[in-house]
Amino acid sequence: MFKRLFIAILLLGLIGGGIVWFKYFRDGMIAQFMAGRVPPPVPVTAMTIEPATWEPGIDAIGTAISAQGVDLAIESGGLVRSIGFVANDRVTGGQTLLQIDDDSERASLAAAEAALAVAVADAGRAQTLTERGVGAANALESAEAQVASARAQVAQVQTALDSKRLTAPFDGVIGIPRVEVGQYVVPGTVYATLQDLDQMYVDFSVPEQQLGLLELGRAVSVSTEVGSFGTEGRITGIEPQVDPNSRLARVRAEVGNPAGRLLPGQFLRVRVALPSEDGVIAVPQTAIVSSLYGNYTYVLRQGEGDALTVEQVFVTPGRRSGAMIEVTAGLAAGDRIVTSGQNRLSNGAAVTVDTSVDLAAPAGE
Repeated sequence: MFKRLFIAILLLGLIGGGIVWFKYFRDGMIAQFMAGRVPPPVPVTAMTIEPATWEPGIDAIGTAISAQGVDLAIESGGLVRSIGFVANDRVTGGQTLLQIDDDSERASLAAAEAALAVAVADAGRAQTLTERGVGAANALESAEAQVASARAQVAQVQTALDSKRLTAPFDGVIGIPRVEVGQYVVPGTVYATLQDLDQMYVDFSVPEQQLGLLELGRAVSVSTEVGSFGTEGRITGIEPQVDPNSRLARVRAEVGNPAGRLLPGQFLRVRVALPSEDGVIAVPQTAIVSSLYGNYTYVLRQGEGDALTVEQVFVTPGRRSGAMIEVTAGLAAGDRIVTSGQNRLSNGAAVTVDTSVDLAAPAGE
């Protein structure tokens, strides 16, 4: 009995020891394999930093406003007799746009002109009698007063008649008619909009910290979100106060509008050009990685032989312009940095530069 128990214990010990030895043997072999395994270089794109001419500017969101633009309204109520325009007509100042029924005013004008003629005749007779010495002076004064009253009545009726004929106040493009022939309209009814599209204003706002960079006459460029249309202009006005709620100041620029492609109320991207600066270190925005510890980029270093490695370098980013960003600290001219492929890199990793990518080509080419 004791002999069998001893043999069983011995067999269990041998089996357990074999398992433990195999585990340590396996772990050792894996460690030895991994220690001898060199990861392949990571393909990246790279560029050499060179001092560049920086074109700084102030970017803002603006709204297009016509140099002249009004909603045309009815001056005197009545029935619409005729409409002298169609949508998008180019009209000239003084052109008749709308005619309201004016038969009553024309009749009143004829009566007022007849009364004026009678008053003038009476005044002439009173003048003749007075010159002959047979007429009273107060009779002449009364006759002249009647003439003045009749003239005023004619002017009043003529004004009422003119208010029935609505004309364009300036040259421009007129919008969609909002009334119909035969419709009864009341004073104040808007019947169309008229916009001068030859010159446009752009209103935008800038933070109070950037007000010192603005001045009248400074060049601006604007572009639309639709159709990739752009045009140039100059700042014509800076609001002499800052909004206490938003801390923004309103700025107005006048821009050209070739072919009338800008429309009032349109959304625009505005860039105010500032004086250029030479010798600025700027890199593509894709070259900088942001983390909880700061902003950094990878700089290529020469390893053993022809091998390349990367070093993680923390940088201080500055202003942005398009796809480029200024670096004020951390990099110098001549440094060769990684521009893409950073997600697979770590400090000291081996890399190989992929020269098949043309960094100068626009995206999508």
